Amino acid sequence: MVVFGFDFGTTNSLISRVAGGQTVVFDQGGEPYPSVVCYEGDSVICGSEAKKRLMTHEIGVIGNVVRSPKMLLDREHVHVDGIPRRPRDMVADIVKHVVSATEEDPRYKLDPGIGRAVVTIPVDMDGRQRRELREAFHQAGLVIEQFVHEPMAALYGYLRGKEDPENEIRRLEGQYLLVFDWGGGTLDLTLCQVQKGMLVQVRNDGTHELGGDVMDEAIRREIEKRAVEAAGIEPDDADVDPGAHLRLLTRAEEAKIKLSSQEQVPIYIPGYFRNDVTDPDIDILLTRGELEAIIGQKVRQGVKRAKSLIDSADLTTSDISLCLATGGIANMPAVKSGLYEMFGATRVEVSERGFSIISEGAAWIAHDRARLRLAKNIEVHAARNQHFPVIGAGYEMPTAGEVSEAETLMLYCTDPRDGVGKLSLLSPTRHGRHVQANDSRQSLACLNVKVTPSMQQLFERIMLHLEVDDNLVLHASAKSAIRGDSDSVDIHSLEFGLDIMQGITDRSLNEPQQQAGGTEQSVKKPEGRSSQSEHLVGSVLLRPNVAIREDINLVPGEALIRKEMGKPGGHFLRVDELSPIQRDERAWYVPCSYCGRRAGDPKCRCLSGH
Repeated sequence: MVVFGFDFGTTNSLISRVAGGQTVVFDQGGEPYPSVVCYEGDSVICGSEAKKRLMTHEIGVIGNVVRSPKMLLDREHVHVDGIPRRPRDMVADIVKHVVSATEEDPRYKLDPGIGRAVVTIPVDMDGRQRRELREAFHQAGLVIEQFVHEPMAALYGYLRGKEDPENEIRRLEGQYLLVFDWGGGTLDLTLCQVQKGMLVQVRNDGTHELGGDVMDEAIRREIEKRAVEAAGIEPDDADVDPGAHLRLLTRAEEAKIKLSSQEQVPIYIPGYFRNDVTDPDIDILLTRGELEAIIGQKVRQGVKRAKSLIDSADLTTSDISLCLATGGIANMPAVKSGLYEMFGATRVEVSERGFSIISEGAAWIAHDRARLRLAKNIEVHAARNQHFPVIGAGYEMPTAGEVSEAETLMLYCTDPRDGVGKLSLLSPTRHGRHVQANDSRQSLACLNVKVTPSMQQLFERIMLHLEVDDNLVLHASAKSAIRGDSDSVDIHSLEFGLDIMQGITDRSLNEPQQQAGGTEQSVKKPEGRSSQSEHLVGSVLLRPNVAIREDINLVPGEALIRKEMGKPGGHFLRVDELSPIQRDERAWYVPCSYCGRRAGDPKCRCLSGH
C-alpha cells in the first residue's frame, strides 16, 4: 500500500505522494485546503466553503465555525454554537474532507484509497495532543504510520528535491542547518546536523503566539483604527457590519502577501460601518513600510528566537551552513532582511514551495521508509555524578501500533536515610552516542519513590522501566522493591534523526559509529555498565554484575539459591558460607517456597503457626 505524506497544518492541510521519483501535490488550484470546519444543523462543511463563513481569523470557535481544531486537541470538549463537540471529531471531519478531495483529484488514479500516511506535527505538540490526533485520523479511516516534526519534514523534502541529493548530503556532512518555518499558525524552528548521512535534530523551538494569523489580526485592527479616526467615530461607538469585518480581515491577509513583492496595496471595503457617517467605507492605501511598522515587533521576535536557539546549542550564527526558510511569512521582506542580516544572503534559502514542502517531505519520508531514530541518549543520573545511557542514541522509534521493547534497569539505593530514592532522567546536549562525562545535560524528568530508611546501603532495589510508544512519548516508571512505592512520568520533548541516505542509494554512507568499547550505533540496547561507589543521600547506584576475580562474596545473596547441576563441584551453599549481607539479601529477596510471596509480606503466614 502507498503511504502518503499528510501536512495537517494549523491553517491549511495538504496531501502529497512520490511517484516516478517526483512528488505529486494534491492541492486545489495551487492552494492548500483550509483547516476549517463549519456545522450547520446536520451538515458538516469543511475547507474553503467553511472558511468563507468565518467572522474572524482567530484560532478557535466562532459561532458555528471552528478554525484550526488541531490547536484545541488538549481539551475534552468545546462548545460550537452551543453544542459541546470533541476537537478530535472536528479534526476527523477535516481529514475526511481533505482525503476525499484528494481521491477525487484527476491526478490521483490509485486503488485502493488513502489508508496510511506520515503525518507532520509542530515541534511543541505534546503527547496527549499527538494521541488525540492519531485517534482523529483513525476515525477518518487513516492510519498514521509515524509522526515527523514539520521543520524536519521540510528539510528532508528540500534535500530530496535536489537534482543530486546524494552529493548534497555529502557536501553538508558535519554541518549545521537551521529550518525557519513560519506559517499561518505557528513559528517552528529546528536546528539539525548532517551526521553520517542522517539528519539529526540538535534543538527544537516552537510557538503559536507568532503565527501569521496573529499578524493578520494586528493589521486588521490597525486599518480599522485608522478608518475610525478618519470617519470621526469614537472607537467604542463604531458599529461594524459583521460581513465587512470578515472582508477586511481577508484583505489584510491579501495585503500582507502582496506587499512581499509590491510597495503599496489599496484596501477598499464598502459599507464597513453601520453608523450614520458621511463615509461608511474603508478606503486606505497600505504601504510596505506601514506594514512593517505594524508587525515589525513580531518579526523581530521571530528572528530573535532563531538566534536564541542557536545560542542554546553553544553555537554561533557563523556555524550555520544553511538556513531554510519556509512558510508564508518567510516571504515577507522584513523576515528575509532579518535572516539575511543574521546569516548572510548566500546561506539563506527561501523555499519556493513554501506551502507544499512539508507535505512533500513527509511523502519522501514515507516513500523512503525512513524511520525516526532517537538523536540523544536517555540517561539516568547515578551516584558519584555518573550518567548511564538506558536508551542510546540511534534507538529506532516505533511506528503505527508499536511500542518499543521495554528497557528495564535495576538500581541500588546508596543511602536510604531520608526515605526517598531519587531518580533523575537526563539527556546530553550533545547528540549521538559520543558523549563525554563533562558534557552538559538537560533534565527530562525526576522520579521519586519511597524506600525503607532503616535498610542498609545498597540493599533496597529500585526498578526503572522505560518504553516509547508510537506517539513518540517516553513512558518512565520506577518502583522500590521492599517499600513497594512507585512513580511514573511521561516525557514528550525528545529529538530525532532520519537517515536520508537510505532512500537515495543502496550503499550506505553511515559507517558504524563506535563507542569506547567498539559497539555499533545501530544496536538498540547500550552496552556496558557504570560503576560508582560514592554514597549520596537519596541517590541510586548502578551495581555492576561483573568482577575481575572469582569471588563468591561478590554475588548477590538471592542469586545463590540454585544448585549448579552438572558442573564440577556444584553444590548448595550453606548459610554459614554466606556473608552477612548475602544472608540478608537471600532472606528478603528469595520468595517463600510455600506461597511464593516475598519475605516480610504480611500475607505470608506459612511459617507463622497461624
